[in-house]
Amino acid sequence: MTFEKENGALVCRRMGERLRIEPWGKDAFRVRASMASAFTGNDWALTETVEKCDTQIDITEEDHWVGDGTIDKRPVASIVNGRLKAVVNFAGVISFYRDHKLILREYFRNYDGTLSRESRCLKLVNREWKGVIGGSEYTLDVKFESDKKEKIFGMGQYQQDCLDLKGCVLELAQRNSQISVPFAVSSLGYGFLWNNPAVGRVSFGKNYTEWIARATKEMDYWITVADTPKQILENYTAVTGRAEMFPENLMGLWQCKLRYRTQDEVLTVARQYQKEGIKIDQIVIDFFHWTVQGDWKFDEKYWPDPKAMVDELHGMGIKVIVSVWPSVDRKSENFGPMMERGLLIKTERGAAQTYDYQGDCVEIDPFNPETRKYVWDVCKKNYYDYGIDAFWLDNSEPDYGVYDFENYRYFDGPALAVSNLYPQMYSRVFYDEMTKLQREPVVNLLRCAWAGSQKYGNVIWSGDVPSTFEAFADQLQCGLNIGLAGIPWWTTDIGGFMTDDVNDPDFRQLLIRWYQFAVYSPVLRMHGDRGPYNIPPLDDRDWGGGYLHTGQPNELWSYGEDNYAIMKKYYDIRISLHDYIKGLYEEAHENGSPLLRTMFYEFPEDEKCWETEDQYMFGDRFLVAPILHLNEYSREVYLPAGTWKLTSTGETLKGGQTVSVDAPIDYMPVFERMV
Repeated sequence: MTFEKENGALVCRRMGERLRIEPWGKDAFRVRASMASAFTGNDWALTETVEKCDTQIDITEEDHWVGDGTIDKRPVASIVNGRLKAVVNFAGVISFYRDHKLILREYFRNYDGTLSRESRCLKLVNREWKGVIGGSEYTLDVKFESDKKEKIFGMGQYQQDCLDLKGCVLELAQRNSQISVPFAVSSLGYGFLWNNPAVGRVSFGKNYTEWIARATKEMDYWITVADTPKQILENYTAVTGRAEMFPENLMGLWQCKLRYRTQDEVLTVARQYQKEGIKIDQIVIDFFHWTVQGDWKFDEKYWPDPKAMVDELHGMGIKVIVSVWPSVDRKSENFGPMMERGLLIKTERGAAQTYDYQGDCVEIDPFNPETRKYVWDVCKKNYYDYGIDAFWLDNSEPDYGVYDFENYRYFDGPALAVSNLYPQMYSRVFYDEMTKLQREPVVNLLRCAWAGSQKYGNVIWSGDVPSTFEAFADQLQCGLNIGLAGIPWWTTDIGGFMTDDVNDPDFRQLLIRWYQFAVYSPVLRMHGDRGPYNIPPLDDRDWGGGYLHTGQPNELWSYGEDNYAIMKKYYDIRISLHDYIKGLYEEAHENGSPLLRTMFYEFPEDEKCWETEDQYMFGDRFLVAPILHLNEYSREVYLPAGTWKLTSTGETLKGGQTVSVDAPIDYMPVFERMV
């Protein structure tokens, strides 16, 4: 191993590998390695300009066990940026120290190690490169030592009941309802970004942590240290970007269902809300309002005057958001031109098909700047110029017919190497152009994201999840972890996406409990596919908006008078919290704090808060204890230190204890933190 200083960075060379460690923001390093002569120049999620940091680099020698009982000297180097220190030994093993205390170290078990347990005959190396046959990429495997007492959080959204990810194996890939945002927050006081959009896997095992990229040209990760998770998020979002200030006129109720089929249906619903005295901030026009996928325009038969519809909705103070899918049907008027110009995803083998719902489709390639311009030009003409305010960018993973990642190729390379960046590039088709045309911040709805997506006006929702209490409990973990991964704008389908029978009393109970939770979440949004599917089609065509099924009504009044009264009560609570929610969005914009917060985010000194997974903080003031089980009408709530007021009764309680709280169907336990 040889070491040298290069423009404030530590550069190490060994066995054909070039390793570079450089300061990148407050108390942070960016660490890259490559088997090539130069790095690619891709910054990926690290998009923000950071101030130049003063670093201290030392190159010296350390004791080395020869194996015959004697000691010799081998080179070692270190670099310091504020409170973070990295040490690289002669074998290329990196150790990270926070305030001189070891927090993370690469895993190495090979002959001729150092004076530690690294010296083993297993021949396991810390960074393993295996060339992908026939390509210029490598399969990369990076291992780190594991601390059994450590807790890991963040990483985006995975449909599971684990808040603490220690012991979990996570696929680094995008799927419907799975969102890979590879930023982890450790209870040991560091944050770690795997700054690589390649498809792969991470295992936070007890024996070691392992990050795998199935096809990549270089290793790239970023690490920071701080005293609290809040400070870690602040450091992270300083280098990856922060969300804009969320518009005040979108902090209330968003109304949606699968699907409003005509402009008359949309206007009828909006007028009824107005009659009921309930202000909706945004109404959503879902899929197959179009002719075929990829036409990106209203079906004139059912939407004869979109401009008049939008004008009337705007007159009610309602914004309009319209669904756009990235899939292009072979029958679309845009398929031929886009295929001919190479604007669609390519397949490595077999037929050129990537998606097969309601048509033989190929999805757009947003990595190609020509694609982005083409799609925006069509959508601007057919939507934005009518006054449409925002876009629901559905299927944004993209949703492949088969998640056969190795069979797809983008403008920027094989899907295995860059696919996780797809949702961000898709969102930028619209974000980049809309920011040029309007003063108000861009707010679009997406089903997926990657590291840094928070800066591109993305409201992320949790995908097509079932209408079950088990799925509901998973969404709490999803919302908390995606917030810790830097994504503050997040929402769910209230009641879940899929239910067979809206008249089922168990479903209606679930709907109410989910709605209560959503009131204390970033975006209050009604949506779902509601059975039974007994509503006849509007015509007998096999295409366009009229023939495809629609779900049962999904407005607040659709579930009986008693439930309507509960939802109206909680709607009023949401409106009363407007100024408070505005303050939370300001905080997200200023320092990256999520609106949904784990208990330890606000109380990092309280060990019990690191163990509590079934309650959360909505900002710094409200402790929320959602009801996550069927026929549950009371629950236990842990109150950290301080004074707390139970919002249902006004009773004040001292913290540092667990209390039992009644939870009838019309009430979800919420405590207000008293200052």
